[in-house]
Amino acid sequence: MNEIAPIPPGQDKTGESGALPHSIDAEQQLLGALLTNNDVYERISPIVQAPHFYEPVHQRIFELIATRIQKNTLASPVTLKAFLEDDEGLKELGGPAYLARLAGAAISTYAARDYAQMIYDFAIRRELIRLGNDISDRATKVEIGSEPREQIVEAEQALYMLGEQGQVDKGFQSFLKAVTDAVSVANAAYKRDGGLAGLSTGLADMDKKLGGLHRSDLLILAGRPSMGKTSLATNVAFNIARTYRRGALPDGGEGAVDGGVVGFFSLEMSAEQLAARILSEAAEVPSEKIRSGQMTEVEFRRFVEAAKELEACPLYIDDTPALPISQLAARARRLKRTHGLDALFVDYLQLVRPATAKDSRVNEVSEITQGLKAIAKELDIPVVALSQLSRQVEAREDKRPQLSDLRESGSIEQDADVVMFVFREEYYAEREKPSEDKLDEMAKWQERMEALHGKAEVIIGKQRHGPIGNVELSFDGRFTRFGNLVKPWQQGAAGDFG
Repeated sequence: MNEIAPIPPGQDKTGESGALPHSIDAEQQLLGALLTNNDVYERISPIVQAPHFYEPVHQRIFELIATRIQKNTLASPVTLKAFLEDDEGLKELGGPAYLARLAGAAISTYAARDYAQMIYDFAIRRELIRLGNDISDRATKVEIGSEPREQIVEAEQALYMLGEQGQVDKGFQSFLKAVTDAVSVANAAYKRDGGLAGLSTGLADMDKKLGGLHRSDLLILAGRPSMGKTSLATNVAFNIARTYRRGALPDGGEGAVDGGVVGFFSLEMSAEQLAARILSEAAEVPSEKIRSGQMTEVEFRRFVEAAKELEACPLYIDDTPALPISQLAARARRLKRTHGLDALFVDYLQLVRPATAKDSRVNEVSEITQGLKAIAKELDIPVVALSQLSRQVEAREDKRPQLSDLRESGSIEQDADVVMFVFREEYYAEREKPSEDKLDEMAKWQERMEALHGKAEVIIGKQRHGPIGNVELSFDGRFTRFGNLVKPWQQGAAGDFG
């Protein structure tokens, strides 16, 4: 058996005072096993990555091995030699001959997974030590611009990323990895054969236009008061939570295979009011009857039965008012760590506070929208944020909203992947009722009201990865429920639509 060139003194003192936890032996054995048998890579790639190696030369060797194997080419001491001949670090260890000694000294390939886990665990310990030192150093320095609350949120974010991804800072990734990920996503979409790429909203026409709610997207749902923003958001949130089913994922892990766990920040309404809205829809009991307590015995029984059915629904509501964006992010991370999180709703954007006061409202909203987009990317979930529209809509003859109607629209429009508007023409038509003595006008108004009754539109004003346009929905004001609109040619199959 060939003897491996020793690592410079002082680097393999695992456990000694002052040395960071690591094991050069485990790294050498894993690299040797990979160079001897490339098939080992399939077993260890979900566990360990190049940054997890302690020795920088080993990081570069592993990255080169991984790149060649992913390209379906051989990774051996001979094939790697040409790429590493000028590597200064490798020269210190004996040059390319070090690769041959690694392969020759590999004891067995069956223990490769154990070595990989050992390397990963040491890497996490090193990151924890570094993170702890960083927290300690920052807490020791008393600076005006560094509030303790902010430090806690930042430390929590770093710990979350370490727990989820095995590293605190992602940094740059090679184009090869990005391309590989893109191909994996395209392959999954191809296998679905036209199925949804994202979470289903439970509304068929809306799903068709959006392709579902996509991971890492920020979706803005805007509208004037009484248009039904909150109703539509609760309907979609409830539909996702109601269909939640856990199982094995294609990557071998466990998670939501249908529906998902939903977090709902209700900054305007209390959790009790929001729950009453959802129960109104599920039990088909008018919301005003629930509030006033004027339910019939049959309605009350239906209401209680619906409540029992929804007890296990993974919908988590936080009704803390005026939450700063940093706290909102911290609570979302905590929810994902404790219960899982597949979609997040914020009702509504203008009620979220910036982490620090800004000189203008536009800058504050910009910080909030950027923070929401950062949450979507960090937690890899769709974030749906509701937004108010400015009053200029009311001044126009055509009340259909457009992108310029968004309050502080610049940053919202810029940061969002999707911007949707809820519009119910019936609401405006009701307020244009002519006087009883104008018979012709009254007849035209009644005809218009009949055509508009129970209908709503979701206008997609911006979609980064898809088409814009309108989606027609049904709206039942009694239960604050949106549903799929039955088209005239579908009348015979009305039972198939909600």
